[in-house]
Amino acid sequence: MFDVAVIGGGVIGGLILRELSSYDLKICLLEKEYDVAMGQSKANSGIVHAGFDAKPNSLKAKFNVLGNKMMPKITAELGVKYSNNGSLVVAFSSEEMQTLEELKLRGEQNGVEGLRIILKNELQELEPNISNDAVGALLAKTGGIVCPYELTIASIGNAMDNGAELFTAFDVCEIEKQGHFVITAKDGRKISAKLVINCAGYGSQKIANLIGDYSFTIGGRKGEYILLDRESGHLVNHTLFFTPTKKGKGILVSPTVDGNILLGPTADEVDFEDRSTTTNGLASVISKANEMCKSVPHHTAITSFTGVRAYSDKHDFIIEESSKEKGFFNCAGIESPGLTSAPAIAKYVVGNLIDKALTIKKKDNFNPIRKPDYFFSKLSMEEKNQIIKENPSYGKIVCRCEKITEGEIIRALTENPKATDIDGVKRRTRAGMGRCQGGFCQPYVAEIIAKVNCLELNDVTKNGKGSELLVGKTK
Repeated sequence: MFDVAVIGGGVIGGLILRELSSYDLKICLLEKEYDVAMGQSKANSGIVHAGFDAKPNSLKAKFNVLGNKMMPKITAELGVKYSNNGSLVVAFSSEEMQTLEELKLRGEQNGVEGLRIILKNELQELEPNISNDAVGALLAKTGGIVCPYELTIASIGNAMDNGAELFTAFDVCEIEKQGHFVITAKDGRKISAKLVINCAGYGSQKIANLIGDYSFTIGGRKGEYILLDRESGHLVNHTLFFTPTKKGKGILVSPTVDGNILLGPTADEVDFEDRSTTTNGLASVISKANEMCKSVPHHTAITSFTGVRAYSDKHDFIIEESSKEKGFFNCAGIESPGLTSAPAIAKYVVGNLIDKALTIKKKDNFNPIRKPDYFFSKLSMEEKNQIIKENPSYGKIVCRCEKITEGEIIRALTENPKATDIDGVKRRTRAGMGRCQGGFCQPYVAEIIAKVNCLELNDVTKNGKGSELLVGKTK
């Protein structure tokens, strides 16, 4: 019997689990995929928003500003890369400059500090590659960037190191209330818990429906992205936004914490399972990037991908106890700025909702610190030599593009939450995320996975059952 079961292994569920793990509670996380960070938290822009876009007095506004302030500390504790690079909302007309004034006022009402309208000359000084058609911008110095799946994995790993349990491939199909909750997966496994927190992202409507809660609906917007190689990292310094529309913040041009440039996303209403990239979608990303910046080096693109963002008919975060069942809490419709808001949402859910449903007490031995997943290439030569002396596997480079060692890959396969496939290793170590996109290192990564997990190479997968890399030997 668990005190609390969290459904959904994204950044919201992960940070809630971590916050719960700081209390004397028996807790678990249920994730339907073979790994965590497989939904919205795997494929989004990674922007730490300043907080000027959300409507005043909304949950989005409240948790965005709070989460923004919490992000530096929480990423430092979890060994996750974060950069306070600032953001610019760029205007291309006098009408859009007026919209920026409205955004500035809204941001100030929300409690965002340091917002400033700048004109063309200063904008060009800050961003030499900005389009000549840009006439000004809203500068938000508190904006930043973070890696969304890295934050998710680290928060769940830290929670597990502090006693939380993780159940993957746990596709919830039934929830019964028998004094406590009995949660059943499609494969027949059952988990019992006193309280349940629904953080299932675009599956949150389905999970709520299982207890008879039909109070909200979830829709999906597909966003297509293009990632440029690190050689193009000089293109922009800040995160550059177009003036927002009703569909969202639109296509952006932004550096990443790993030195790449990210272009996108589009915003198309879709079925949740549609994660395809399209000719028209990528052409739209290229076109808008060209409107924002001069001489965008599209020829340096190393990959394109799609993420599906969930939104609710409430047009604000849903963070509350269900009216259908006491002890069942919904955290749904967490669209942008959900990533930024996640640390603050976690504090609120545990401190204001769970604390009222259970008697909870802080642990004396909670450890908030986690070592970075990939770190070796950043060390001094003396530090590297010392680590290699203690563990020779760190002396073998497996991924040449990202300079990832065998030791880091083995660590990803053995630390919480353990990677089990090629993409799981990739998200934890960046092996395969460089210019060749795994063209050289993937076979070696597969061999290490097979060796560490005592598998045949035929059983190693790219991203779970059904994605096996090999079918048999030819000789």
